[in-house]
Amino acid sequence: MEETGKLAKLQPLPGNAPGQAILVVDDSRSVRDLLCSFISRIGGFTIESAGSLAEVRELLANDPGRFFCAALDLNLPDAPNGEVVDLVRSCDIPVVVLTASVSPSIRESILARNVVDYVSKSSLGEVEQVAYIIGRLRENRAKKILVVDDSPSFRLYVASLLEKYCYQTLVAANGREALDVLEQHADVTLVITDVHMPVMGGIELIATIRTKYRREDLAIIGLSNASVRGLSATLLKTGANDFLGKPFEVEEFYCRVTQNTNMVGYVRQIRDLATRDFLTGVYNRRHLFEVGGTLHANAVRGNVTIATAVIDADHFKQINDTFGHQTGDDALRAIASALEASVRKTDVVARYGGEEFVVVAVVKQPDDATILFERLRANVAAIALESGGQPVPLRVSIGFTTSPGATLAAMIDCADAGVYQAKRAGRDRVVRA
Repeated sequence: MEETGKLAKLQPLPGNAPGQAILVVDDSRSVRDLLCSFISRIGGFTIESAGSLAEVRELLANDPGRFFCAALDLNLPDAPNGEVVDLVRSCDIPVVVLTASVSPSIRESILARNVVDYVSKSSLGEVEQVAYIIGRLRENRAKKILVVDDSPSFRLYVASLLEKYCYQTLVAANGREALDVLEQHADVTLVITDVHMPVMGGIELIATIRTKYRREDLAIIGLSNASVRGLSATLLKTGANDFLGKPFEVEEFYCRVTQNTNMVGYVRQIRDLATRDFLTGVYNRRHLFEVGGTLHANAVRGNVTIATAVIDADHFKQINDTFGHQTGDDALRAIASALEASVRKTDVVARYGGEEFVVVAVVKQPDDATILFERLRANVAAIALESGGQPVPLRVSIGFTTSPGATLAAMIDCADAGVYQAKRAGRDRVVRA
């Protein structure tokens, strides 16, 4: 069933192999089953469940390190005062707490246990929220956040909050250090910066960042004394996406961080979808001519040597007719993965149309291209794809050229002529056009 709720906003896990386990504990079987169902929709996790503290002890007795995270009912019949949280946290397992009610005293008790978050299980949507938090924890491992503050203790505090939510955390003591960090880590998603710092303060830092990064490319949260009149407006007008006053509540901090990292993530996802082929995940034809065109222009100026190849799947119609179109799609995805694994990240792999792909690769010498594409052909031939227990033979014919010609399109046309030569010569071979 296609997921349409908030869980659909999570990034799918590459591959199909299950990852670490999730521990789900609640004395209500209906709540437990519902939460397990939500978590299973995320994919990539195995789930182990329990209804009592005694059962949790048994599960933890054998390799507690297998658990990525735990979702725990705060009050169990044999652990009425949150003892299960203390037990699981003693194994250094991140915990999301489920509670029937939230009062000031309960909130303080939960936060004192150093948990990731807590959720009231008062409704279906809130139980789903637990699964969403767990999915976010996995996603967050790939997200970088830069904390900028001249106070070592405050930097450490904010970094510890972020690391609890599995973010990669970088730190800087002032704006100048922060710019240096950004030079080394261009993939930072969020900057959290204080305003008053030596060397370079937060206002100047934000203004400088905005000369290179737009708001949707890199989010910024400004931190300072909320009682200073007009400061939040100054930060926002300078280029901050958000403002958080000191001191702040932990729940509000996580909410602001999640909202801003989500925004950047969604924009990046939309841009990626606009440049990627939906079926195979490699670049689409339009992006091929944008990025490949830049490589071609550099080759024409003599800055680099490029090789452009057209790769055509052999007997692809026969694969569709014999095994079905779903297997045909699987074959195209497998070929695309093999192509990407055979070249460098700076090279371009694109689906050109149907069962045709184009690779534009930078090579040291023109003769290196033959070695590259022979390796690529062999890697495709080595793919072990099966359908209904039967092997699906995958072979490709490749034509390539290292002569830049007038345009990238001209190079592709030349390489395509090489494909026809390879087909006439018996397929499953590389021809230099």
